[in-house]
Amino acid sequence: MNWIDAIILGVIEGITEFLPVSSTGHLNIVEKLLGYQINSAGMTAFTAIIQIGAILAAVVYFWSDIVRIATAWIRGLRNKEHRADPDYTLGWGIIVGSIPVAVLGLALKNFIETTSRSLWIIAAALVVWSLVMWLADRKKNLDRSMSQVTIMDALIIGLFQALAPIFPGISRSGATISAGLFRGFDRVTATRLSFFMGIPALVAAGLLEAVTASEDISSDIGWGPTILGTVVSGIVAYATIAWLLKFVSSNKFTSFLIYRVILGVVIVVLVLTGAVATS
Repeated sequence: MNWIDAIILGVIEGITEFLPVSSTGHLNIVEKLLGYQINSAGMTAFTAIIQIGAILAAVVYFWSDIVRIATAWIRGLRNKEHRADPDYTLGWGIIVGSIPVAVLGLALKNFIETTSRSLWIIAAALVVWSLVMWLADRKKNLDRSMSQVTIMDALIIGLFQALAPIFPGISRSGATISAGLFRGFDRVTATRLSFFMGIPALVAAGLLEAVTASEDISSDIGWGPTILGTVVSGIVAYATIAWLLKFVSSNKFTSFLIYRVILGVVIVVLVLTGAVATS
């Protein structure tokens, strides 16, 4: 991979990882347009590894929250008097909510890395999940806050999150934000929960690929472009996180839903005209 392509893909990953528009879908399309085989071991590893940059951006952005939650969780483990702290419950919630995607991700790893990357699946998921998000975004009484998160809330959000790798066009953030809205959380809280739920799963996925696919990266992509793409994705993702939280504080997700439908239609047109292959 050349350096320019690495920068392009890093920018796309950084912008789309946390927006409810499917980062995997965008990366697959652009990788195809750039002439790469998205189902190759090297590209699969590259796509997973550059996510680490975006996730590290989230860790940096939410560092004070992470420290607070982790501290409350540890205190609660040591002393039951601290277990009434909402952050103690949230800590357990993040752990419980990360289990479904870990289990399904490992069980369906081959399917996720091959069949699910079909552009037909991505296009369909983009459009269909837009309807799900539309329904969630119009739910009344979106007034629950972070201090009201329960283990059941986290588990439901985690189950929604587990759908994203199976049907990439859904978007991990789109799935988790939808779940949060369905559970009655306000848009900012639903979005913040999406970040918190995504950090463990995405870091684990990226590190797993870095360890298991090191040879594929070395021979197919190159570690230089991979590291560059990861750094770029992190820088861009940090700015995207700040923008998204400000945006959802005063706006619905309508603009994202319109974009998703348009992108789904564009993908279908590209496939039907032969501009890109379906897989």
